[in-house]
Amino acid sequence: MKGVIFTNFLEMVDDAFSPEITEQIIDKANLPSGAAYTSVGAYDHGEILALVAALSETTGKEVPMLVRAFGEYLFHSLGKAHPEYVENAADSFELLQKVHAHIHAEVRKLYPDAELPTIDCEEDETGLTVHYHSERPFADVAEGLIAGCIDHFGDAIVFRRTQSSEDGCSAVFRLERAA
Repeated sequence: MKGVIFTNFLEMVDDAFSPEITEQIIDKANLPSGAAYTSVGAYDHGEILALVAALSETTGKEVPMLVRAFGEYLFHSLGKAHPEYVENAADSFELLQKVHAHIHAEVRKLYPDAELPTIDCEEDETGLTVHYHSERPFADVAEGLIAGCIDHFGDAIVFRRTQSSEDGCSAVFRLERAA
C-alpha cells in the first residue's frame, strides 16, 4: 500500500486529535516499519489497520467511524494535492465516474505496482450506484471518500451504503440527487 495513505492518516490524527495522540498510537501499534513512512514508499496494509485499532483504543471512538472520517480527510487532501482531477469535474457524479478509468489509470502510470480498488459506477435517471471492491477491508474508507467528494462539490445528494461484504472489502453505495 502506498505511503501517501499512511502519511495522510497520521496527518489526520495530528489535526483531529493531537501530535501526542499520534505518537501514542505509533507506540501502541508496534509497527515493523516504525512508522517511518514516505509518501511514495510501499508498506503492508496491516500497519494502517494496526494504527486505526490503536487510535480506536486510545480515543474510545469506533473503528468504522474513524475510518470513514479518514476517507473524508483523504479526499480533501488528495484534492488539494491533485486539483486537476477535481477541477475537471462538474459534480460528484462526474468525478466518481472518472475514478477507475481516468484517475486510477494515471496512478498506475506513476506507480505500476499500486494495488488499487475497483470502482464501477452505473448512472440512471434517479442517481448513481457505485460498486467498490478491494483486496483490503477498506469499504469504510471508500464511504468516507464519497462523502468527502459530495461535501467538496456541495451537491444535494442523499447517500447510503446499500450492501457490504462481511470482510469490508466490497460495498455498494447509492447516491440520489435530493429534490
